[in-house]
Amino acid sequence: MAVLHSDVIACGKTQRLVRAAGHPLRPELHAFYDNLANYERPTTVLRWLDQSSAPAILRELSADTRLLTHAALDKLPDGKLLTHLRSILVATGALPPRDEQMARIERWTSHIIADRNDPGEQQLLHAYAVWHLLRRLRARLGSADTTHGQAVVVQQHVRAAIKMLDWCTARDLTITTARQGDLDNWLSSDDASHRRQVGNFVRWAKKQKLTTLEFPAVKWDGPAGVIDTEARWENARRLLHDHTVDHEDRVAGLLVLLYAQWPAAISRLTLAHVQTSGGTVGLRLGREPVVLPEPLAGLVLELADRRRGHAALGDQGTSPWLFPGGRPGHPISSARMTERLRQLGIQSGRSRSTALFQLATDLPAAILARMLGIHISVAVAWQRASSGDWMTYAADVSRRNEVT
Repeated sequence: MAVLHSDVIACGKTQRLVRAAGHPLRPELHAFYDNLANYERPTTVLRWLDQSSAPAILRELSADTRLLTHAALDKLPDGKLLTHLRSILVATGALPPRDEQMARIERWTSHIIADRNDPGEQQLLHAYAVWHLLRRLRARLGSADTTHGQAVVVQQHVRAAIKMLDWCTARDLTITTARQGDLDNWLSSDDASHRRQVGNFVRWAKKQKLTTLEFPAVKWDGPAGVIDTEARWENARRLLHDHTVDHEDRVAGLLVLLYAQWPAAISRLTLAHVQTSGGTVGLRLGREPVVLPEPLAGLVLELADRRRGHAALGDQGTSPWLFPGGRPGHPISSARMTERLRQLGIQSGRSRSTALFQLATDLPAAILARMLGIHISVAVAWQRASSGDWMTYAADVSRRNEVT
């Protein structure tokens, strides 16, 4: 009876797919429909077809005689359904891969600049947002995709620039005519927010010879939160030996606690980052792989073998991500990973700061930067904050060698 029931469900799924596909079926959508038709849980496909507007979008795509492109999808109303559908189309080869966060931030930037009434402000914001912020981000990304956090940072900087321009306009000023006293008055007022992002905009404007304003960089004086080493090791021991905790969460938590990794960096690890040689397991977090001790090495290898994405549809079983996400072909989001760690009692920011503080005490900045994938200036700042100034130590050793 169970087999007959499954056959009936599968038949209903096939009929719904035929109605959704339309006739004739576009060649580039064959793999997409084959993936849905052959999915092992037909009830999942039926629920997706019944409880969403996906069939209407699919019929529209099938009836469109133009090429199926990302640009064509961009013209449809944005939302979670379209985002997920796009992911399935990419995973099944109907569409080429695209940096979705970059595409989204580009659209957002264009819209927010177009909303400005002053053509001069539009030109200024375009130069800052597109030719400075986005170009610098692309150079830093290389072949990688933009993360949600990186897109948010761009938005924060653009909004801060608009805030500064609005402040100038309210006082019949521009970024060019404003004087240092005007800026100092704003900095001392209660209205002064987003100082760091505003400072970035003002310093860029001065470099472009658009203003004479001085906005000094704020010196980092070390971590503001509590450095709790005991809590760090207690959490690490728990994740190393507690088999009731989800495997993915154990590995992710240990990478935060032991190697000071951000959830955003952990979420984008792939199988290629795991390296085995001569009985050792390495994980490439920076330019050089970190040799993992047991039992963490075994946990990482096991995760690589048994990982499975949470995508119900469009999953081809070939995801390169060490932590696959809910959308086919995409890793878990940094926000979701942060929340899962929080549920385990691990505050990612504070735990990472504690780990980095301890590592900076024990290792030179150059090694920290190479092994952990952080910028050398960040490593030096943390080293000084932890009083583990290896540059002074190296100078002392050099002087002793000269004496001998």
